[in-house]
Amino acid sequence: MALGGNLDHPTWGPPRRALEAALAELARRGVAVRRVSRWYRTAPVPVSDQPWFVNAVAEVETGLDADALLALLHAVEDDFGRVRSVPNAARLIDLDLLDYRGVTSPGGPGKATLPHPRMAGRAFVLRPLADLAPGWRHPVTGQPIAALVAALPPEQGIEVMSGEAGPG
Repeated sequence: MALGGNLDHPTWGPPRRALEAALAELARRGVAVRRVSRWYRTAPVPVSDQPWFVNAVAEVETGLDADALLALLHAVEDDFGRVRSVPNAARLIDLDLLDYRGVTSPGGPGKATLPHPRMAGRAFVLRPLADLAPGWRHPVTGQPIAALVAALPPEQGIEVMSGEAGPG
């Protein structure tokens, strides 16, 4: 799953703290957080004047199916005050289901679209995912993550946040 946000949260403060609180909330609701990538500071996509984002990717384990997990991610977003306005708007929190055991699904109302339809062109997803799963391949195209990262457009600014020890 991917995590992101670029607005300070009224309870948890800076985006990274809010996203760490969201991971703790998922664990409280029965989703085991196995590993989290390094945290990244990333430029908005598409390019805009809004604040840069904080992003990471987490590997989770759950007995939920993909649709139920996506519903839980949305419920946590709602509980954390996520307001959906226009696409690509600034946000307190964003939790996305990227891949679920390599399953592919076209999605639909209440259904997960798998893999995430826009993940292959986004540095803020691919770079953290490469931290956790350097051997990952896109379930539809079969492209290795290294090739996807190499094909990213240069205007997608991304940098490891200071104080990072590495994937864990």
